[in-house]
Amino acid sequence: MKRFLALIGLLCALMTFGASAKDFFVYFGTYTGTKSKGIYVSKFNSTTGKLEAPELAVETKSPSFLAVHPNGKVLYAVGESTALGDTKQGGVTAFAIETGGKLKTLNTQPSGGTGPCHLALGERGRILIVANYGSGSVGALSVLGDGLLGAPLCSIQHAGSSVNPQRQAGPHAHCANLSPDGRFALVCDLGLDKIMVYRVGGGGGALVENDPPFVAVAPGAGPRHLAFSQDGKFVYAVNEMGSSVTVFGYDAKHGTLNETQTTSTLPEKFDGKSTCAEIAVHPSGRFVYASNRGHDSIAVFKADGKSGQLSFVEHALTQGKTPRHFAIDPTGSWLLAENQASDIVVVFRVDKSTGALKPTGQKLEVPSPVCAVFLPVPR
Repeated sequence: MKRFLALIGLLCALMTFGASAKDFFVYFGTYTGTKSKGIYVSKFNSTTGKLEAPELAVETKSPSFLAVHPNGKVLYAVGESTALGDTKQGGVTAFAIETGGKLKTLNTQPSGGTGPCHLALGERGRILIVANYGSGSVGALSVLGDGLLGAPLCSIQHAGSSVNPQRQAGPHAHCANLSPDGRFALVCDLGLDKIMVYRVGGGGGALVENDPPFVAVAPGAGPRHLAFSQDGKFVYAVNEMGSSVTVFGYDAKHGTLNETQTTSTLPEKFDGKSTCAEIAVHPSGRFVYASNRGHDSIAVFKADGKSGQLSFVEHALTQGKTPRHFAIDPTGSWLLAENQASDIVVVFRVDKSTGALKPTGQKLEVPSPVCAVFLPVPR
């Protein structure tokens, strides 16, 4: 029965991108500077795992996180170091996806705070929610019918602190994720050691504080990113400072979280400095992956279908430094590890029976890669 459900989950993931999809554009967000100029695009073959050399898709400043509209025609990026207007707010930019994968700037709107670092699309692409790390706030913007960004709907400022005076003297919203049904927005705040929960769509699309408004993690853990299980019953949060993953049971009706497990992402005898970055659930729902910066590895876990509990599988070294992000292709066959400090993306084959990762030998130069998203190449 478990294998049958896993197969159904994989088929659903494939249908999301088109069951016959084989070739994908991969867009890489970067930190710009002496090497990077903006967003880069490569072609990826999901049958062979071949990733072609990247080309500059558009020049833009520090597009550190990306998202694609459900219509596949517009891509959105935060401008982490962008400053707009007198308030010095960060910006979110919409780009039209053109033939061949190039991008054309459509418009930019303020993110509702400083240092935007993560975004997500809700309500079938009609609302964009963005987390602002610098100001510790979360904003919501309207998305118009043509994919352009409309006026901001709301901006909510977090308040408080936690136990680490260097990293947690104030709020630092680090991600904004939508629940599978789109009714709730979950925002990891590293500075508060909390996952904030908001109801989506109140007051013309604004975010409304849920009841209860948050769930706390261990003091000093620093929640960074999260991912839902394929069935929506569990949430996996990666803790940047604690180098751990916390498992929550998720009540979809009320938008509430109940912690059930916290497990380390590092080897027992590792005594160096390391912080976590990204987390993702395999399209089959059977495996969870989290990246370590310092140990420079992907921690692989098997997820129990009934309890959501994680059991350790392996550490796969990313063959580069600072894997700030990684992405699993829609077929679940390949994983791209983005090594920010080494300026390389490394391709791994995923063992679908164990979740283990095997390097294919492909290492492509991408300047300061920190995000990757897949889009089927139009036929």
